[in-house]
Amino acid sequence: MKQDRTYLFESESIPKAVFALSVPTAAASLVTVLYSLADTFFVGLANDPIQTAAVSLAAPVLLAFNAINNLFGVGASSMMSRALGARDLKTVARSSSFGFYGSLFCSLIFSLLALVFIEPLLYMLGASAATYQPTGRYLLWTVIVGAIPAILNVVMAYLVRAEGATSHAALGTMSGCFLNILLDPVFILGFGMGAEGAALATLISNCFAVLYFIAYVFIRREKTVVSLNIRLFSLKGRVPLGVFAVGVPASIQNLLNVAGQVIANNLAAGYGTEAVAAMGIGMKVAMVPMYAAQGISQGVMPLVGYNYASLNITRMKEAILFTAKITFGFLAAVCVVFELFPSTIVRWFIQDPATVAIGQVLLRGLSLAIPFLAMDFLAVGVFQAAGKGNLALFMAICRKVILEIPFMFLFDRLWPMYGLGFSQFAAEFIMTIIGTVLLVRFLHQTERSVHDQTA
Repeated sequence: MKQDRTYLFESESIPKAVFALSVPTAAASLVTVLYSLADTFFVGLANDPIQTAAVSLAAPVLLAFNAINNLFGVGASSMMSRALGARDLKTVARSSSFGFYGSLFCSLIFSLLALVFIEPLLYMLGASAATYQPTGRYLLWTVIVGAIPAILNVVMAYLVRAEGATSHAALGTMSGCFLNILLDPVFILGFGMGAEGAALATLISNCFAVLYFIAYVFIRREKTVVSLNIRLFSLKGRVPLGVFAVGVPASIQNLLNVAGQVIANNLAAGYGTEAVAAMGIGMKVAMVPMYAAQGISQGVMPLVGYNYASLNITRMKEAILFTAKITFGFLAAVCVVFELFPSTIVRWFIQDPATVAIGQVLLRGLSLAIPFLAMDFLAVGVFQAAGKGNLALFMAICRKVILEIPFMFLFDRLWPMYGLGFSQFAAEFIMTIIGTVLLVRFLHQTERSVHDQTA
């Protein structure tokens, strides 16, 4: 029975099922930021704020990959999980094929657009005369050449995870991450390539991870429900609509996150290269628990989506409640550590005194928001799992457009430069209230709907 892929979703204890799904997913979700953190760490060993700033300025473009990741990864995996719950294996196969080839095509378009518009893109990111060249070289390997493997790495992890194979999903993504950590010092310090060396290491590592996933699907082709058969790819029917219903709001949510980071970098750029480097370090450090929390919420999506589709609302609610408890506890502990040792953490990435002085204050402000991410991300994950993309989009707009971005300008005016680190805290505090209200309302409506269907 335990060999049946449905056992984890239907019969396993809630704590075991949540940990089995969320821990590997959280680890895999950290890959994007760990790649960037590894780059920042090894580039920072050169103690050159310009090279560190180049990596920081390029970060929003790498995060923009998640717009495609979410469009096809979150969208297709949500469709697959609900189809598994309904025992519709044909839709599962078609959804995975659509997710793979859709992301492949869009990542190619992304690369070509970056190549054509590289100059205005660099200025939009806030590059100065000093940071223009190293930022451009970093983007060459990570985006223009590397967008396809970087995006397929994450999307294929979503597809594999949707059928419950979370260990393979994590192993594929983390193997690339570990390779990146090994290659970074070789290219950055050994060859003296700086930020460009970090980018080249990232490209090679993503290619390795994609090869792992392709090998996984090929070797397990008789057992896996993940299909890379291009003949199953189609823009017609209910699969594209189902994928986009969840994926488009998730993609917009990510684009708003990117816009927020670009604005933060541009505001910081007005205070000099050290401020840009400090903001980049602070945001990347804060992204570790943020991506972990996002990974946990996305990890339970197959469990929530499966039981939502099979009308097992009691098990779905138990999974949501347990996930909320462990996520908040983890994030609160991380917040305490960051608040106690901000200067030590910043010095891990750079020794420049001016950058450290700014970075420790920004990190303290960013850390205050961390515990409040628990309910925000969990509510969004539940809405995506249930196919309620409109609610997930509403929360994304509230979080960034209505709250966080306006707060950036307000806090920067009230407390120049340092206020940027505290704007997210104010936004997430309000979002916790909004997310809790919407999630409780959704659960009550779902219970009534199921009661009416079974009455």
